[in-house]
Amino acid sequence: MSFTFAGRLRSLFSPFSRTFHNSALLKPVPPPRGDITTPESFLKAIGRGSETKVSFDTWDALWKTDGLALKKAGVAVRDRRYILWALERYRQQDDPSDYAHEAKPKKKIRGHGPAVQFGKRIRSRRRK
Repeated sequence: MSFTFAGRLRSLFSPFSRTFHNSALLKPVPPPRGDITTPESFLKAIGRGSETKVSFDTWDALWKTDGLALKKAGVAVRDRRYILWALERYRQQDDPSDYAHEAKPKKKIRGHGPAVQFGKRIRSRRRK
């Protein structure tokens, strides 16, 4: 195999190389602390009904999971991001009661704001 062919082959597959490894496997698994000893208790501690959306058999399986595995389990995007964010915060020795919060409520008013601002009527740009 010539060097030029190997270089072309490497440059062809280099954009896809990041998708072939799981960074969660490289990070250390934190030990259970306090009253959080099982994956279910962790998911219950972070809230948002996470314990009903996904379940894990072991503590190691919880920490070795990634976004793709959660996607295959049918977890919504916001919930996936929240669970992965909470896992990282727990890994950094933070207590879930400090950072667990409810989801932002859905907007009730739609549109681009009021028609009158600072006492002046706001006119939209007319489409041509």
